[in-house]
Amino acid sequence: MKDNTLELPSLKAEHLPLPRLDELWRPGAAHPPRILLLYGSLRTRSYSRFATEEAARILQALGAETRLFNPEGLPQPDGEDEAHPKVQELRELVQWCEGMVWCSPERHGAMTSVMKSQIDWIPLSIGAVRPTQGKTLAVMQVCGGSQSFNTVNQLRILGRWMRLLTIPNQSSVAKAFAEFDDEGRMKPSPYYNRIVDVMEELVKFTLLTRGCSAYLTDRYSERVESAEALSQRVNQRSI
Repeated sequence: MKDNTLELPSLKAEHLPLPRLDELWRPGAAHPPRILLLYGSLRTRSYSRFATEEAARILQALGAETRLFNPEGLPQPDGEDEAHPKVQELRELVQWCEGMVWCSPERHGAMTSVMKSQIDWIPLSIGAVRPTQGKTLAVMQVCGGSQSFNTVNQLRILGRWMRLLTIPNQSSVAKAFAEFDDEGRMKPSPYYNRIVDVMEELVKFTLLTRGCSAYLTDRYSERVESAEALSQRVNQRSI
């Protein structure tokens, strides 16, 4: 009986080379990992900001370079032109970074509008550049009551949509009002330890993937589409 298990008539084999180990072990750049942190609240005593600031301190202790984006003054998507200074600031930071941390409060069982607006202002592409593709992402949330994972689950969906490499670990801080002191510093607790875990994992994944992120996110379907588009252009010019 004929073995047809490897017959793939729908596959364009020339666009599916075997994965190469040497492409996955390229040494990355020598500079510290560049991490952008976003938080989802404008309140003066914002626990998502406190958690994000604590995460930034931990990242710095792990050797990363960090920048926080202050969402105050960022317009609603489509409410202003993309030339707005806050939009440009956010987009420049996204292009600068190699990884991100998203931290939102949970409101009505979901992320806040402040958090979603920031993500909505990040384009999937700028010209031929996809500013988020292949970069790492860690997701966190703070809760006013008992622990929930609704917001981190939503952030994971958005991270996948933005073609980010979202790390497995995540953080959800329950009753956040009890976890920070008067100065906004996080108290010792299992919640704090979990944030340390998440940031450590984020740095490791960023170092591991930044030299080969373009290779990791290179897609068969897009290679086929690009080849067909090129073929059409060449054929049109020869007519």
